[in-house]
Amino acid sequence: MKLLVIGSGGREHALVWKLAQSPLVEKIYCAPGNPGIAQTATGVDIPVSNVAALRHFAKTQQIDLTVVGPEAPLVAGIVDAFAADGLRIFGPSQQAARLEGSKVFAKEIMRKYLIPTAEAKIFSNSPDARAYIERAPAPFVIKADGLAAGKGVIIARSREAALAAVQRLMQTREFGDAGLQIVIEEFMEGQEVSVLCLTDGKNLCVLPPAQDHKTVFDNDAGPNTGGMGAYAPAPFMTAELMARVEHEILQPTLAAMAQENSPYRGVLYAGLMITQNGPKVVEFNCRFGDPETQAILPLLESDLAAAMWRVANGDLGNYELKISPRWAVSVVLASGGYPGNFEKGKLINGLERIRDDEVMVFHAGTMLDHGGNFVTNGGRVLAVTGRGDNFLNAHEKTYCAAGKIQFEGMHYRKDIGMKAMRYV
Repeated sequence: MKLLVIGSGGREHALVWKLAQSPLVEKIYCAPGNPGIAQTATGVDIPVSNVAALRHFAKTQQIDLTVVGPEAPLVAGIVDAFAADGLRIFGPSQQAARLEGSKVFAKEIMRKYLIPTAEAKIFSNSPDARAYIERAPAPFVIKADGLAAGKGVIIARSREAALAAVQRLMQTREFGDAGLQIVIEEFMEGQEVSVLCLTDGKNLCVLPPAQDHKTVFDNDAGPNTGGMGAYAPAPFMTAELMARVEHEILQPTLAAMAQENSPYRGVLYAGLMITQNGPKVVEFNCRFGDPETQAILPLLESDLAAAMWRVANGDLGNYELKISPRWAVSVVLASGGYPGNFEKGKLINGLERIRDDEVMVFHAGTMLDHGGNFVTNGGRVLAVTGRGDNFLNAHEKTYCAAGKIQFEGMHYRKDIGMKAMRYV
């Protein structure tokens, strides 16, 4: 097969890395890709937002399967555009991608079909939202309705912080039209976990549960980011809990989407809170997580290309994924100032010093300078993933490798996965 992977981040590098291991795959293109991805796949200079150009490329190059990394093209309808031309593509339709594209839509689906989630109110104007905050108890979770690059969720522990969040989202319009509507939820206590599954709309194959680390500093301090690291599997997710997630959340969601004439096909990512009353949905995403993918795919022993082909053809049937019993820890190396303002073009040193076959370095925000050297080109620059027979072994490999890499202003969390320690 000839594959096209769409995207340019660490998630897409991990996807390309795993797909390249398939004996079914002859060649991989990546649009637009990055210099790390270019070591395995052929880069194509087309932005993820140019659906027409991507479709033309897939058609002229006779691409057998396209795999979409980021959410924006899915929400924009790339799957429908490709399908209209008879092109096979892995991902949900525009209608189905509303599960991520609209927090309001997702919340209404969960309410209608009794899928466990936080209690919430939906607001279309700031005076009503502010009036609700004035009379309701803190803390609050305030979410922009639309896409906001993973940063449109604000946890407000006081009434004042909640009012400021409404100001940012609905009045200052920090995330543009994404804040035209907002969802104000109850704050849920518990362990957060990401459970992803491959699905053809009816059948599903669940991937190892992962735990993301959203905030920029150790001990979950500081502002939210796109994700500073992840580990898998999350050890508190027992077989019993995973069964509950499948039967109370994943399968009912697929059934609900089918009932709504929006059958869901691709990867469904359920961001969950494991509360005293069981698993509840924090949010749905319509694509692979970043950085969860960088921790999950190194544990997948099955052929990812074969599984995606079955999904794209609506033929997952009785297919089962083979998952390694090992562990993976992935830490993001970020630019100075991230998630705020940061500089680009900083020389990256030390990549050549990492020679452990159990360590993968996935490029996210990198580019080549005129001398052919890797330099920084984003907030999240690299994701270093170590794999081991137990959590401590994987953790040690990851942080040993991360310590060999340097660039000016580089920072990373030192506590990725430490919440697992009480369980292992």
